[in-house]
Amino acid sequence: MRAAPLTVTALAAALLLTGCSSGGDNDKAAGDSPAASPGNGTTCKIGSMDVEVGPANVAPAAGDTGNIPVTLTNQSADCTLDGFPGIDLNAADSSASVSPEKGAASTKLTLAKGTAATFTLTYVRGEAGGKASLDVKTLNIALPGSGTAKSYKWSYGPVQGRSDNAGVPNASVGAFTQAGD
Repeated sequence: MRAAPLTVTALAAALLLTGCSSGGDNDKAAGDSPAASPGNGTTCKIGSMDVEVGPANVAPAAGDTGNIPVTLTNQSADCTLDGFPGIDLNAADSSASVSPEKGAASTKLTLAKGTAATFTLTYVRGEAGGKASLDVKTLNIALPGSGTAKSYKWSYGPVQGRSDNAGVPNASVGAFTQAGD
């Protein structure tokens, strides 16, 4: 019967398709971020992605909402995104994790080499120097199950804290969607 050899071949091919982490200086352990989950061998790695943050629909004034699209283009072997991106907003002396958008459902995506996925980070701009604002300097992005994150410059102003939960930014991250055609 041909089913067994075909299954073994498919399994072997799946094991060969892995992304590689760059292990660069700006990688950090994701720890308990929403993106942390056990790796499965085909999990996309942030170090194997070309990452484009923006261009953004920037919130111009305190209280306004801004949207920042993030596009990830796979530069390695086929890999899988399964879950939400892990997002941390970092100020000079503190940081805060961003939760998934309320009601959003994650979608499992497989990215071949050269294909892209996107997600959107939505935030409410805070008042500069405001007690309830986080003066964000960098944005850390981790992919689900990868265990590492990369840091990117934040140039979109302070982020307002949520009124119902002190220390939590008024921001959310959307699910991954396939980019392009």
